Amino acid sequence: MGEGRANSGNHPRLDLLRPTQREEHQMIVTTTPYVAGHRIAESKGHVFGLVVRSRGLGGNIAAALRSLVGGEIHEYTELLEDTRRQALDRMVKNATLMGANAVISMRFDSSEIGNTMSEIVAYGTAVVVAEDASAPQPIAE
Repeated sequence: MGEGRANSGNHPRLDLLRPTQREEHQMIVTTTPYVAGHRIAESKGHVFGLVVRSRGLGGNIAAALRSLVGGEIHEYTELLEDTRRQALDRMVKNATLMGANAVISMRFDSSEIGNTMSEIVAYGTAVVVAEDASAPQPIAE
């Protein structure tokens, strides 16, 4: 996934970390423990965004019928994509409230609660980064 910028508003459907148009609300979000061309000036701590969702009865019936024939269950795919976006939005909002301008080492985790609910969490380390062209960069292997 690498690094990108996230906005605390809606994300494009297929690109969670696509650059946004509004510079004033941008947050750097990266799956790496560094931001290229920046140094970490301050660590604000662990940050997360959590969402628990359940598909409605109609969606569950449609998904159950689709599972009989096999293939992708679009009802659940759409639910989980939307839930990941919302978890990422919440994480960015929480990092902003902590005074961070970046989240490093971002990850998603998920679990099932009962048979009808899914929990998605986006988490990472909220940091303040400053541009620094001389910042050492890890060597790609």
